[in-house]
Amino acid sequence: MSRRAWALLVAAVIVGAVVFRMSGGRILAKQYEYEEDVTLSLDGSATLIVNASVASLSALRGLDISPAARVDLAVRDRIRAAYQSPVTTVLRVSPPWRRAGRQFVQIRVSTTDIRRLPEAAPFSWSRYSLGAANGHHVFHQVVGPSALRPGTLQNVGWYGGELVAFRLHLPSKIISHNSRDVDTDQTLKTGRGNILRWEQHLADRLDGKPVDVLVELESQSILYRTLWLFAGAFLAAVALLAFLIWMTIRKGADEETTTSAP
Repeated sequence: MSRRAWALLVAAVIVGAVVFRMSGGRILAKQYEYEEDVTLSLDGSATLIVNASVASLSALRGLDISPAARVDLAVRDRIRAAYQSPVTTVLRVSPPWRRAGRQFVQIRVSTTDIRRLPEAAPFSWSRYSLGAANGHHVFHQVVGPSALRPGTLQNVGWYGGELVAFRLHLPSKIISHNSRDVDTDQTLKTGRGNILRWEQHLADRLDGKPVDVLVELESQSILYRTLWLFAGAFLAAVALLAFLIWMTIRKGADEETTTSAP
């Protein structure tokens, strides 16, 4: 092996050891069999991204699609039709990718009111509430039983320890939450960009063990506050510029008066 190859190998080992140490001995990037990712606004509108295996869509949400079926354009159209409803608009159904021998897809959906989202069949397992209380906003979601049907799990390749996640991107400062790590049962820290997640093992989700999502957040969005800060900084800059111009003009007038004096 060349000296350069040895150097690259040693560097890779060192980086891997550092990452492993920083993660507390766990792999940093978790992979989910089913994931709902919600970007929420204070008015209740939201964008949802579902990343899921076809097998989980069938077992958890009752989509009539065989896990072994090839996800071609016709199958993607069936997925789109399942998620389209009077309260949802399907923005995109991605081409499939493979992981652990299973096909995965991404479904991007928007809604004008997340509180009505259970009217769309794929999200009917959850109940949502969002409103003001005691000077701040409270978001609450309870995920109920799955749509597991007899025979769904045949030849899927699951062992039960796969992960399911419900992720929230929140628009304002988080006051409190009940998000906990599924393995350590420790309270999770807020991720970059005001992100929280709730995890569950696939076996528990298939059994219908509820997921309780509760967040208290400020009633003023971060974007709104940021815009006010920018506006304040802009006005301060304009005021400073006006003051400097006034001082320059005044100084020039004083010098002219002194020069013309007898």
